[in-house]
Amino acid sequence: MKALARVDNFGGTDADNDDILLQAFEDHEAYLDIIALRRHMIIGKKGSGKTAIFKKIITTKAPDFFAYGHTFSDYPWHYHEKQARIGIPDFDKYTHSWKYLILLSAAKVALNQDQSLPFDASTMEEMLRLESFVVDTYGSRDPDLSQVFSPIKHLKLKPYFELDWRILKAGVSPEAVPVTELPTIIQEVNAAFGRTVLGCLNPAHKYYIAFDQLDLGFDPNTSEYANRLIGLLLASRDINLAAREAGIKLFAVVFLRDDIYDCLHFEDKNKMTENFVSLIEWDTPRTQKTLKALMERRFSIVLGDKDSPEIGWNDVFNEDREMPGHQTKYEHMRDRTYLRPRDLIKFTNCALARYKERAGEDSGPDHLGKLDNVDVHNARIEFSEYFLREIDDEVHKHMPDYGKHLDVLRALGKWQFERGEFDATYKEQYPGAALSPADVLEKLYDFSFIGFYRAGGRGFGGSEYMFKYREPRTRFDPTSTRYRIHPGLIEVMGLKRA
Repeated sequence: MKALARVDNFGGTDADNDDILLQAFEDHEAYLDIIALRRHMIIGKKGSGKTAIFKKIITTKAPDFFAYGHTFSDYPWHYHEKQARIGIPDFDKYTHSWKYLILLSAAKVALNQDQSLPFDASTMEEMLRLESFVVDTYGSRDPDLSQVFSPIKHLKLKPYFELDWRILKAGVSPEAVPVTELPTIIQEVNAAFGRTVLGCLNPAHKYYIAFDQLDLGFDPNTSEYANRLIGLLLASRDINLAAREAGIKLFAVVFLRDDIYDCLHFEDKNKMTENFVSLIEWDTPRTQKTLKALMERRFSIVLGDKDSPEIGWNDVFNEDREMPGHQTKYEHMRDRTYLRPRDLIKFTNCALARYKERAGEDSGPDHLGKLDNVDVHNARIEFSEYFLREIDDEVHKHMPDYGKHLDVLRALGKWQFERGEFDATYKEQYPGAALSPADVLEKLYDFSFIGFYRAGGRGFGGSEYMFKYREPRTRFDPTSTRYRIHPGLIEVMGLKRA
């Protein structure tokens, strides 16, 4: 095993800047659901590993595995808005334009990636039809998908698709249909386009169209954003079901933050959640995956050598000494996170930096060449500051005034508090506030700033503090009188544990 003092870090907290992301990739159940074509809506907290799975999918190279990935900069948002269909429910008005984009993405994969196509004589005609339509419409067999709905584009539907041309507006030629007219005929176009695409793909191969970074344009106060996302979820479901019916392994996958998914409201959401959502979680009863195992993969990559290729948690941390409260270092650090890989990577990197600061000075008999209690303790301030910044990235759009609510918690000055204490401090600081103390506590709970105390019994087991990040389906209990602030915020908020 290499010496800790010679290591810079155990990887980055941002998937786009993590040099060992794919080497250290963990086969999470959500990833396996995608590979098995079971569930296509991958939901998780910011930093839970969605982009890691996205990158794994789109970088996999195999003769029977093909993928195309869309990121935020690829989405033709400014053109997409003009593709909304009129006269149908808001949640459904973007569904068909997303279907068109998914089908065109699949066509791009078929024409440029899968060298087995056409895979037999019967599909030759469909491949020629597909290539001719794409080239004649977009000028290339490998079109720029960010321009798919550009107003300057004209679709050459005839002679490639058989449609009832009477659906076109008077004066519009089926050989040059303006993209601005597409919403009026898109349902018919998608039906013909879909038959052609599915007729070209090799039934023995897998094809993935993946969508990530949708949260970068998130605005909870804009209904159009929500409608576009709902449309994508519905479109991906419909495409996947049609492909399965046709015996083709085409699978559209959507990666989305849980707080954004919770904001969406549409018919059949519960049914889709039950059947098509795969949650990315770590260290919960609903998954076998742990952050410890994930870190051990990183330790092995960074510290392993030919004599010790596999590096365990206890090889890096001195677990012979307990942390306060009789916790292991893993438990102590994990409890200060949102159970996300990003958080534990950051905390471990902070502890490593503190270890390296003292490594040259501490060479006594107690120095074991491992991260110890003092390193974890000294890393907490830096980690706590990072943790609050991370929360801000996710919460500020939902709760623009959340800083004021945190000021009330700071004024309380302690990790655990009673309901009466919060009510009195809140009313003192914000006497004319529109939100009641109960409303504020619920909002703070929804984003796991606080947890509420739930007594044992009534079939609940032992007494415990309930936090939303650990049990996302547990609703806030307005009758609770005892609360605890998330341990990861203790240092940055200057709280006392007593």
